Amino acid sequence: MALLTDPTFWFAVGQIILIDILLGGDNAIVIALACRGLPEHQRRQGILWGTVGAIVVRIALIGVALSLLGIPFLKLMGAALLLWVAVKLLTEEDGEHEVDASERLWGAIKTIVLADLVMSVDNVIGVTAAADIGGGDHKMSLVIFGLLVSIPVVVWGSTFVIRLMDRFPWVITVGGMVMGWIAGTMAVTDPGLLQFIPAMADEAGHVLAWVYNGAGVVCAAGVVLAAKWLERHQASQAVAQE
Repeated sequence: MALLTDPTFWFAVGQIILIDILLGGDNAIVIALACRGLPEHQRRQGILWGTVGAIVVRIALIGVALSLLGIPFLKLMGAALLLWVAVKLLTEEDGEHEVDASERLWGAIKTIVLADLVMSVDNVIGVTAAADIGGGDHKMSLVIFGLLVSIPVVVWGSTFVIRLMDRFPWVITVGGMVMGWIAGTMAVTDPGLLQFIPAMADEAGHVLAWVYNGAGVVCAAGVVLAAKWLERHQASQAVAQE
């Protein structure tokens, strides 16, 4: 009970919630992209269970976050995986009626959890740091509390983005570009890559701004171009089979 009256504890809680809100926009975009093709009555289920699954995975990551982030080329592999997920989401058709509804729901949930697993790096670092400062002997409880409080924010944000996608289809492309940007900037901050190409960083070890932003722009554009090429390739194959 003494912990609940400690202002440091509540300051840490506020930090964690703020981190989740600020970084939750990316998650909302991924969830919306994954669930946009579901029937209306299943969208809420996909959003809710996808969010819950992603947060459970993130909680599991907290304990090993700092040690994992130091593994060379791990972030690079994660970036490649995220690019694949982004292209896959952009090329999925809403009208895949031949797929069983329950399979589509489960597929959306798996996509959300997988993408969030890759995208959780920054969130995990921020939450872990905040909990370490104000959590005392209750760091894990603090982390779980902060993440649970953030669930309504991510769920509401996902619902809002889906409505935008329904009304403005170009938002889907923007969402894919955001995921590409995240993948590009994640890749160039990989410690293994920085050791292999030291010219990418300054004397303090920070990635140069033009490298960071350039990688984000290239990968954002690359996701859209790859998705368009894949759609044309699939269309030509469909014509050839007729």
